[in-house]
Amino acid sequence: GGEVVDLSDQQLLFSDSAQVLHPPASVEKLYTATTVLEHFGATARLDTTVLGVGQLQAGGVWDGNLYLRGGGDPTFGSEAFIRAHYGGLGTSVQTLARELVGAGLHRVTGRIFGDESYFDSLRGEPSSDYAPDPWLEGTLSALAFNRGETGDYTGPHAPAQFAAHELAEALRSDHVEVVGTAGAATTPAGASTLAQVASPTIAQLLGLTLPPSDNFFAEMLLKGLGARFAGAGTTAAGAALVRSTIATLVGIHPAIVDGSGLSREDRTSPAQVVALLRYLASSPLEATIRGVLAVAGRTGTLAERMLHSPAAGRCQGKTGTLTGVSNLAGYCEAADNQLVAFAIFNDNIATETAHVIQDKMAITIAGY
Repeated sequence: GGEVVDLSDQQLLFSDSAQVLHPPASVEKLYTATTVLEHFGATARLDTTVLGVGQLQAGGVWDGNLYLRGGGDPTFGSEAFIRAHYGGLGTSVQTLARELVGAGLHRVTGRIFGDESYFDSLRGEPSSDYAPDPWLEGTLSALAFNRGETGDYTGPHAPAQFAAHELAEALRSDHVEVVGTAGAATTPAGASTLAQVASPTIAQLLGLTLPPSDNFFAEMLLKGLGARFAGAGTTAAGAALVRSTIATLVGIHPAIVDGSGLSREDRTSPAQVVALLRYLASSPLEATIRGVLAVAGRTGTLAERMLHSPAAGRCQGKTGTLTGVSNLAGYCEAADNQLVAFAIFNDNIATETAHVIQDKMAITIAGY
């Protein structure tokens, strides 16, 4: 199915089975991104915080325990990991350690605990029945270090314990003595904030999510929506907020159960996706969304597609791929610079064949 609309005059240029519902695959991320921007705003950031229970004694000795509390930042990790995976854009544990040293910390007599209580402790999403999922390319946690690494730790809160261990190691590298072992626990009430680091902006996080179609980032942001705005850091709470937000903003009702599109229970139609794109094109979110979509022949999942064609540099969009599913939706600047919105959904054909169909249609749209 497919639909194409000239946004300069809202003329319907093409429609074929446009109302039929399909799994959107990663086109689902357009719904997630819209809701994230609508509620958080493009300039918001997610905080990772160190709190203490105890007292700072003479000589920079913290007499008590420290708690590393996660706020759902999907970039949190080591400086080396952030350079390798995100081009250096992210929140490092080394920065957090330096903040503590700058505040005068030289020795910790107690333990460092990781606190991931901002989210639930389910590690996957609906497509894996919430179990760890290799397609997610990470382990969900409000305190996911290097996309949820656990090292040698096991148990229900292994990601949080490993993150606490990495903070202890970063402190030791900065010549801070940490006496106790790493653990996992919820921060006690009344703990004092000792240091805090902020994630990249929401717009920057979406720039790391949409072009490469990062499932882990999408699911982390979905749980963040639930935690901040829907009363629970769960996939279900975040998905419910996306459904209600899209219904309010656009007046459509796609079936949404996750943030990434990995689940085949997600269902939407080309017409619904074009309705979203039409809304975005005339909304305050337009510049941010269009600024983070993959560009044909240039960036992200479209970097190697439509090369040296009229669509290269003129069409931008979101791809979506599951076994037996291949979709493309987005915008093209047509020959007279008018903006055209499109959604093309292909089921039950080879992905390579679907790409040929989608690319030819996008090239045609760019030449309209």
